[in-house]
Amino acid sequence: MPEDDRGQFLARSLSYFQENIRRSGPAASAGYTLIGAILFLGGAGYALDYWLGTPPWFLLVGLLLGIIVGFYELARTVWHR
Repeated sequence: MPEDDRGQFLARSLSYFQENIRRSGPAASAGYTLIGAILFLGGAGYALDYWLGTPPWFLLVGLLLGIIVGFYELARTVWHR
């Protein structure tokens, strides 16, 4: 492959790669939001249980709320159009 063709091939490949990364941004963000909501609200529930001495009730409520919030954000991203 001549050097000029190789440069065009690499430039075109990089352009396609950048476009795919740009288009996948919202899906990646929604996935991180799902994980973050579950961890944050589950952790808050665990902390409340530890503080109040009521395990596992606030932990379960926190995990459930985290799942609801996370999937809501995921659905909002998927069905945005």
